[in-house]
Amino acid sequence: MRHRSSSFGQELAVLGAVVFAAVIVGSQSAQSQTVPAAPENLKPPAGEQLRAHAHAAGQQIYLCDGSKWTLSGPKANLFDEAGQKVGSHFTGPTWQWSDGSQVTGRPIASATPNPDSIPWLLLTSTGHTGDGLMKNVSSSQHLQTKGGKAPADGCGASHKGEQARISYTAEYYFYVPQ
Repeated sequence: MRHRSSSFGQELAVLGAVVFAAVIVGSQSAQSQTVPAAPENLKPPAGEQLRAHAHAAGQQIYLCDGSKWTLSGPKANLFDEAGQKVGSHFTGPTWQWSDGSQVTGRPIASATPNPDSIPWLLLTSTGHTGDGLMKNVSSSQHLQTKGGKAPADGCGASHKGEQARISYTAEYYFYVPQ
């Protein structure tokens, strides 16, 4: 019986150390994610905190309707700070994390700091799927965009139905209620 108590005590000590380490790592992870600088109209609502940040690299896909290019949707991969793929971004607009959870959103504010790139956006969430990281995302920011704008020309009647894929990058920040 004495051996069993000693073993239980050791297991309890190990469990305590693991919990302590998880709390420390979790708090460091939350502290390492800082809210980015953004125009006032693109700041997340009060009472929200940063949940995740991802770098996006992909394409904005446009279709020629015979007179102008219209956005069909994005197709991009999301990467963490170490460069590991953590998700994807596609038509909806929808963001899917590697755990399978998804959030869709709609733009509520924009700014165009770089006229040669797609606008920066603040979006509010309109739907969720799955129980992972994206489950409670309430808003997101799309900042530091580079590229992705529709072609300036080349969409006449003879090009109707053609597609243009324009490369872009962006920084995406996802927020949840506190």
